[in-house]
Amino acid sequence: MEHHNHNHAHCSIRETGKSRLRLVLVLTSLFFVVEVLGGLWTNSLALLSDAGHMLSDMFALGLSLFAFWLSSRKPSPTKTYGYYRFEVVAAFINGVLLILIALWIFGEAYSRFQEPATVKSVPMLVIAVLGLMINLLGIYLLHEIGTKNINIRGALFHLIGDAAGSVGAIAAAIAISLTGWTLFDPLVSILIGILIIYSAWRLLWDVVNILMQGVPSHIDLDSIRQEIISVDGVIGMCDLHIWSLTSEVESLSAHVVVEDMGRNKEILEKLTCLIRDKFGINHVTLQIEDEAIGTCKLFPEEI
Repeated sequence: MEHHNHNHAHCSIRETGKSRLRLVLVLTSLFFVVEVLGGLWTNSLALLSDAGHMLSDMFALGLSLFAFWLSSRKPSPTKTYGYYRFEVVAAFINGVLLILIALWIFGEAYSRFQEPATVKSVPMLVIAVLGLMINLLGIYLLHEIGTKNINIRGALFHLIGDAAGSVGAIAAAIAISLTGWTLFDPLVSILIGILIIYSAWRLLWDVVNILMQGVPSHIDLDSIRQEIISVDGVIGMCDLHIWSLTSEVESLSAHVVVEDMGRNKEILEKLTCLIRDKFGINHVTLQIEDEAIGTCKLFPEEI
């Protein structure tokens, strides 16, 4: 038996997310051109690294928008859950792309250590400051929604890495201007790469947990089990599973043993309301049974 209570806030988050992603994509694309030209003019690896990361931002934002469009398509006979999971796939691709960008930065930094290059520090500083302002605006627009949607979180981590890159480029420009030591440029680029890999690791960890159908990190499985068993008329349960279809859509299924099958409708309503209201899980599938069926005897450790 299944109970569904569609969350209107879920749709609101997605619509707001799409409009903000479009705005950030336009701003990022415009500044990417500025940063590439500026990096070539100043001969700054830090700026070019940041521009390369900004290119990955554009891809990440575009991929996130595509994921929103695809996941909004209705379920079909072959895709009964619809296309929600493509948001998770998009987040995975973004995480892998972050790692590749970091590896490219490491390679370029190594080359600069071998052959230091002259850098125009003052123009580099101006461009880096402008880049930081664009990144901070993008982070502001996506931060709140990024805490609720893993697809947007992937794009957000790109922007955070980019902001770190801009801060690094600013620091390198100031250091080069004061000391004339051009190795600050590749050194800062390496630090940017490390920050990018850290962001990618956090994102991929969340993605893998969803793909492995792990229990969402904010949900305590034992607490839900105890709440279900404490409902009047319930004498046991087994086969409890909680997983995420995507970061905003969580599901629960379980076998619940009741003392009196004549109360199964009443108990089902209590349980679905409890799980929805206390734990925020709207997609609930419960099999109500008595001890005579014996299904839960296959899982005695869970009763």
